[in-house]
Amino acid sequence: MSRTLAAADATAEHRLRIDLAAAFRLAAQFGWHESVGNHFSAAVSEDGARFLMNPKWSHFSAIRARDLLLLNAHDEATMSRPGAPDATAWCLHGALHRRVPEARVLLHCHPAYATALAGLKDPAMPPIDQNTALFHGQVAVDLDFGGMADTAAEGERIAAALGARAVLMMGNHGVTIAGNTVAEAFERLYYFERAAKTLMLAYASGQPLNVMPPDVALRTASAWRDYRGMADAHFAHLKSTLDATDPSYRD
Repeated sequence: MSRTLAAADATAEHRLRIDLAAAFRLAAQFGWHESVGNHFSAAVSEDGARFLMNPKWSHFSAIRARDLLLLNAHDEATMSRPGAPDATAWCLHGALHRRVPEARVLLHCHPAYATALAGLKDPAMPPIDQNTALFHGQVAVDLDFGGMADTAAEGERIAAALGARAVLMMGNHGVTIAGNTVAEAFERLYYFERAAKTLMLAYASGQPLNVMPPDVALRTASAWRDYRGMADAHFAHLKSTLDATDPSYRD
């Protein structure tokens, strides 16, 4: 590799580290974190195998760009080395980056409303408003929860369940969001949690849901494509708020 290409790769990785660190800080601000668990990752290689992920048991609110681990999904010795990641994080994200390379960024967490929805017998997201319709046809549902995702077989099973979808609703567990960029994945998580809140409040009313006809849901979901630039604008604004209060995430 030429020095120019190496420098470009290093710069791209540094920018990705900053964005992913910002996502952790912002997730903590939104209350989507859970103790020192949960995990976000972002691929740095074209095949998805080399990826960044948070270190074991580090609180989202304190993560910095330089703290992120650089891992290789094909490295079977990862968990035997000092400073190994959380076992469930490695099994889940290692398998996803290895099996689904087009999912460049993966955000896995247990936000309140999405997790409440995941606890229902039917955790699907019917289109009852614009936000829920955003996810029409994009949500994979996994109802085969078998305990902590800490085995290679479970990681492979979850990767297969996500497939080419943008969201994996993990029954009895939480949610995993995929995106091409940190901004895109974060925006999906933002809207998915809002949509889950709307749906759970509607369920709580005890009244029947007013579900859109399939053609209206599809048309509404398609219309969202015209608003893709919102993700970058929203994430840039949120990063500016971090810069104004605590820019240490960039370190």
